[in-house]
This record gives sequence, C-alpha cells and structure tokens, in this order.
Amino acid sequence: MARNTQVTADHNAPAVTQTLARFVATHPSRGWSDAVDHEAHRTFMNWLGCAVGAAQHESAHAALGAVAMLQPAQQASVLGRADKVDMASAALVNGITSHTFDFDDTHLKTIIHPAGPVASAVLALAEHKGLSGRAVIDALVLGIDVSCRVGNTMYPEHYDRGWHITGSTGMLGAAAGCARLLGLDEQKTAMALGIAASQPIGMREQFGTMTKPFHPGGAARAGLMSALLASQGFTASPKALEAPRGMIQTISTKYAWNEITDELGQRFEISFNSYKPFACGIVIHPSIDACSQLRAQGVKADDVERIELKVHSLVLELTGKKEPADGLQGKFSVYHGCACGLIFGKAGEDQYADDIVNRPDMVALRRKVVATVDDSIDEASADVTAALKDGRRVHVFVKHAIGSLENPMTDTMLETKFHDLSDPVISKAKTSELIAACWKLGSIGDVRQLTALARP
Repeated sequence: MARNTQVTADHNAPAVTQTLARFVATHPSRGWSDAVDHEAHRTFMNWLGCAVGAAQHESAHAALGAVAMLQPAQQASVLGRADKVDMASAALVNGITSHTFDFDDTHLKTIIHPAGPVASAVLALAEHKGLSGRAVIDALVLGIDVSCRVGNTMYPEHYDRGWHITGSTGMLGAAAGCARLLGLDEQKTAMALGIAASQPIGMREQFGTMTKPFHPGGAARAGLMSALLASQGFTASPKALEAPRGMIQTISTKYAWNEITDELGQRFEISFNSYKPFACGIVIHPSIDACSQLRAQGVKADDVERIELKVHSLVLELTGKKEPADGLQGKFSVYHGCACGLIFGKAGEDQYADDIVNRPDMVALRRKVVATVDDSIDEASADVTAALKDGRRVHVFVKHAIGSLENPMTDTMLETKFHDLSDPVISKAKTSELIAACWKLGSIGDVRQLTALARP
C-alpha cells in the first residue's frame, strides 16, 4: 500500500561522502601548518589527561565489567589502568573515560567534543598495529575535520532536535581516522564512512547520566568497526551522507553542504578546538569565570546577599539544575558553577565531587544565585553582579571565558590540568613522562611507547 509522505529533501546534494573519502585517503601526511600540528598535539594531550583522570571512576568499572563478559583479546590499553582489552572495547572505554568528567576539548562552533571519539578509536587501532605517532596525529587531524565539518553542516538544527552531536558525528571522524591508519583507498574509505553513517549515537536526554560519556565511547567503537568492516570488503551506499534518505537529511533539517567542501584541505577544524579549565558544560564557563573574578576582587560568600546572573537562554536550557543531587548533576548546574567560582576560584573535578555538591555552604550559596535570561548576551558570555549584605554591588561581565578561542589556555595551563587529573592515578613522575611523550608524539616510532606510560 502506497503512503503519501511529505518529505522536503535535497535531491541535488553534492557527493560529499566521496569528497571526504578522497580527502582522508589522499591528503599528504603533515599536510598542514605547524600551528595546526601543534594544536593536534594539544588536543591529544588534553584528551589523554581526561581519559587517565577518570580511569577509576565508577563508569569505567562498569564499562570494563561489561566488556570482560565478552572475553576480549588483549590488543589495546585502557588508559590509566593495567587492563588490556580488544581494540574496539579499548576505544569504547577510553572514549567513555575521556568524557566522564566533562573536561574534554570543545569545537565551539558546534559544541562537538571531537577528540573523544576520534582519538579513542585511532589510538586503540594504532597500539594494536604498532603504528607511529605521526600516523596517529595525521589520523586525528583528518578524523576531526570530517566529524566537525559534518557538524558544521547540521548545527544548530540537528542539536536542537535533541541529538548529542559529539556522538552523532563522532563515529564518522573515528571511521575516517581509522581508515587512514589502515591505509584504505578512496573507495574503501567511502564505504567506512557509509557504514558509520548508519550509526549516529546519542540523545541529549542522557545528559547528567553515565550514558552521556557512553556517546563518544560508542561512537569510537562504531567508527573503528566501520573501518575494519570496510577493509574486508563490506559495502555501504556511496551516498550515505548526502542522499535524501541518507544520514544528514534524515537527522537534520539543515544541510549546508558548503560547510563540508569549503577550503577542504586548507582550513582544518582542529584549529578551532578549545580546552576546558572547568570540568563542566562549556556554557557554564563564563559564569564560573565571572564568579572567580568576584572572588579575586575580595567578594566572600558570607558577604553575599544574592548573585544576579544574566545569561543566554541556552545556558539555563542546558544547565538549569537548581538542586543537583550529585557530581554528575552538578556539571549541569550553572548555580553550582557560580558557587564553585566564588568559594574555590576554580571548578575542577574535585569541585564536582558528590560531597562538595551537597556541602551546606555550597547549597546555601547556589540558592542565592538568581538567574535570568537575556538573549542579548551571547551564549559564550555572562553578566554577574554580587549584591552584598552591606549594600555594595560588585559587577563583572565576561565576554570570553578562559579556555575560549579568544582567551585560550596556554600549553603550561594544559600541563597543569593534566597533572591534576593524572597524578592521583599513575603518579606525578609518570605523568611528567607521559606529558613529554604527548608533546613529541609526532616523532614517536611506535605509540606503544606512549601507552605503556599511561598504565599505573
């Protein structure tokens, strides 16, 4: 029986699946500027520190428990632990841990956390095959370009529909990166992308639960498996991304095809990556920064009558939890973020521990935060006023928070963040060695030299 369906589709979309496949398969090694290559090393190091730091989190224990039931072969490392599992499971678990603290990188144009899916898949495959660090860096740059360009094509409509864009584009980046490592030709790379296109992962409903970090882990595993299938001759539609019933037109009402093709091979999306100084959703960062500045100006929590917070509507939509019950929920509470900034002057993973979230002084202060929507304020900014008990008002406006592209974290800041995450897991001395290995990754002959350092 025929159905009368109303579908608005673009039947003349450019062949972007094949275009991306050709780019991934043929772009020369290190075919970009020194600045792009350095950013790739920064991206890898930030991702690795986040993954090691969360190695003992309950989500890692749970994921490994499930993986162990499959009796996997010992092919690749679980970062920050002594465990070795099959490479697909390593991609899954390392993808989970790299996003567990919500402390990983962010491509601000799309809010994609690009390294989680791509680096997790690429490192697992490279370790199993004993590949070079240069091969890993090349695969990382190209894989991130694929996922973020597809993200640019669909954002924000795709995200607004409820998709967690890190997972729903990450499997493409992971597939591209792994296809590059496997040396697949253009046609098989197109198949890898096509297979991955049937596996978008992640709904925003899962934010605040362990399933949110599953999204980059699941995307990493899906992308790796897609490349392995393609390498063995498994087929997919050569128009899997752009066809009227292909991935992009199915899961988004926006498809700006030029975002995939413009300056392809000249402009690299990893150049627009940013790194978090605070272990929570990126939209909270300006508010934390502002309250940290209030603290630096001498404002004390005991002196505060109320905190008047003005933010873009997206901030409260994503992080409007007024009474978070635990650390995971705290990461989605701009109210808790403001309290962290004023009481601690920072918001690292320690400030999102369950006992801190429920500490009486933190609860009392966040209840004094009065948040209002002002869409004339950019979502990357915050307007904060401390109304004090003595009648004074202290105002701070943050246009660009620390960690943004306009106010980036330095290499030294990234190293300090890495130490804070990794020292309790593998020791300070090994962390220093691991950081040094990250900086020279592009010249390491076998990535197993690096993964060996990431075990306690």
